[in-house]
Amino acid sequence: MSFRDLRNFTEMMRALGYPRLISMENFHAPNFMLVAEVLLWLVKRYEPQTDIPPDVETEQDRVFFIKAVAQFMATKAHIKLNTKKLYQADGYAVKELLKVTSVLYSAMNTKGAERTDVSEEDSSKFKFDLGSKIADLKAARQLASEITSKGASLYDLLGKEVELREARTESIARPLEINEAEKMMKIAIDCVLEQVQKTKDMLNNVALDEANLEAKIEKRKLELERSQKRLQTLQSVRPAFMDEYEKIEEQLQKQYSSYLEKFRNLTYLEQLLDDHRRIEQEMFEEAANMLRLMQNRLKEEEQHLLKSGNNDDSDADSQEDEGSDSEVEEGQIMKQHTATEALVQGRTGTRIVGTMQGGDTEEEEESGDSEIDLDDDEDEEEEEDVEDDSMEISPGKSNHRAKKPEPLEESDNDF
Repeated sequence: MSFRDLRNFTEMMRALGYPRLISMENFHAPNFMLVAEVLLWLVKRYEPQTDIPPDVETEQDRVFFIKAVAQFMATKAHIKLNTKKLYQADGYAVKELLKVTSVLYSAMNTKGAERTDVSEEDSSKFKFDLGSKIADLKAARQLASEITSKGASLYDLLGKEVELREARTESIARPLEINEAEKMMKIAIDCVLEQVQKTKDMLNNVALDEANLEAKIEKRKLELERSQKRLQTLQSVRPAFMDEYEKIEEQLQKQYSSYLEKFRNLTYLEQLLDDHRRIEQEMFEEAANMLRLMQNRLKEEEQHLLKSGNNDDSDADSQEDEGSDSEVEEGQIMKQHTATEALVQGRTGTRIVGTMQGGDTEEEEESGDSEIDLDDDEDEEEEEDVEDDSMEISPGKSNHRAKKPEPLEESDNDF
């Protein structure tokens, strides 16, 4: 549907004198009642004497109404309408309605142009009835078509009249022979009798065929009864191998159940084995990580102890008397170094280290012992702090590494 078609349709209906105002918004949605009203008005305008039922309440009434209108337009006005588009009652139906309205509108315009040439007096006296004239026009068209067809058939018959006239005159002039007529009648009777005999033979053959078919049916029935009896006997008789088959079937069922149980247990055990392996792997990785952390921690503690030992050595040197011999000083330094090494190596195992150098006097030994004891006490406090920290990190695995070293006993005997 185009806007131009809808506009032309509304203008033509207004010019033809349709009593209702049609807007362009009426056909945006299906409106069958409006389409039926317009079709009925156009049919009445085309031929007032026509009789088309206006009932469009049910679906069948609507289909009958559309078919009646389309048939009327095809026979009377020679206008072909699409019934599907008319039944849609939307914009596509406007194109089909425009076919009828354009004919009426053009006829009205033609008549209006002719009336302009006539004077006003003649126009007042003459009244044009469009409905009656259209009916006469349709009747004239139908008569013209019939006259044309009849004339063509008459022309063909008149062309054959020369030959037919000679044959007709000969047949009329020839006298009727009784013998020949009797002979023709006998031939016709013989033909009829022959056809009757053929018909009787066919009937007899039908009877024979019927008897043959009945015999075959009886034979098939007997075979069916025998087959049914045989089937019943086979169903009632128990085979000899049936007992063995049932026993084997029971054994198979038991074997299958045991197989399912074993398969289920095997699957469960495999799952447990996988879980155990995974847990072991996790524990191994965790132990490796803890061992790596402990090694790093021990390295840091060892470096810290070495640094503190160097600082203690410098403090001890400053506190010694200026009058002490160099040998006594070297002995004290060696003893301090051995104590430090014992603290570092005590985490892997207890080791006793001594020196090859003895003390010169008792005073020197006592002073050296007092200084070593002070150093040992400080080292032991630092070592206890380190052990507490290591025990908090891994209390179960580092006991054998964090053993507290035993205090060194001073003795004059190195061995």
